[in-house]
Amino acid sequence: MTLLELPFLTKLRTAQRILVSGAGGGFDVFAGLPLYFALRAVAKDVVLSNLSFTYLGGTDARFLTPALAKVTALTEGEEPYFPERYLCQWFAARGEAPPMYCFDKVGVAPLRDAYAHIVAAHGIDAVVLIDGGTDILMRGDEAGLGTPQEDMTSLAAVAGLSVPQRIVTCLGFGIDAFHGVCHAQFLENVAALETVGGYLGAHALQLSMPEGQLFREALEFVHARMPERVSIVNTSILSALEGHFGDHHRTRRTRTSKLFINPLMTLYWHFDLMAVAERSLYLPSLEGTRTVFEVNAIIEAFRRGVVLRPRSNIPV
Repeated sequence: MTLLELPFLTKLRTAQRILVSGAGGGFDVFAGLPLYFALRAVAKDVVLSNLSFTYLGGTDARFLTPALAKVTALTEGEEPYFPERYLCQWFAARGEAPPMYCFDKVGVAPLRDAYAHIVAAHGIDAVVLIDGGTDILMRGDEAGLGTPQEDMTSLAAVAGLSVPQRIVTCLGFGIDAFHGVCHAQFLENVAALETVGGYLGAHALQLSMPEGQLFREALEFVHARMPERVSIVNTSILSALEGHFGDHHRTRRTRTSKLFINPLMTLYWHFDLMAVAERSLYLPSLEGTRTVFEVNAIIEAFRRGVVLRPRSNIPV
């Protein structure tokens, strides 16, 4: 490994069948699209999945396990909000049809069963778990956790899989400040992961790259089909890719907030998934959960019983 080769890429070199999966629901899988395009360009087989915020029971998607549905461009239902289906339609317009799976919002046990089904069906030898934002790195005692329920359920589910390579990737540094994340504590957690070899490097996505261009095309295609429910996280990343800075708004959903769009939002951060899981202070307590309500209750109980790290600013 040298300066010209990221540890992240070294981990994936021998993998051939890779699952790129959105961890936190909604549009998280879109943050993984540039990686999908880059991996496909070097002849990797890539499967897409996402923890969905769509009511999958209101669609005709084919369920493969109680928490797993396969979605295509022809899947019907839930027109106002179904980003995964619209993404499939964008791919179809390009003559492509990558496998796309949606996970229901459930607890760790059924979600792990759903992941295991994909792993077995496609012979997956690497999972890249994508977080749009950075709150998946919160271990539990930070001043704010952001929106941890889906991220931690996904992290716990994948941590229990038998897959040779498992990686956590974040895109969108700073965006989670809206949900109370202290980014000085994110950086502190990155430093702690470095001490155990769990930090796999960072690199920038740029609009001049073909992967950046395709990310913008896919996102704009999907947003045009559900204009009232555009992704705040991904529009912030796209604004940063386009060179905007400061309090720039490209959707009226953010008009009541003050934004800080900046180039750090375009950085991919990569981590060994098991190193992230092992640093979590409450992840073992989520084992066996079957509903998202159980997950919420466990996190809330943990937070009531732990001394929180005081919030701090980045002194630059």
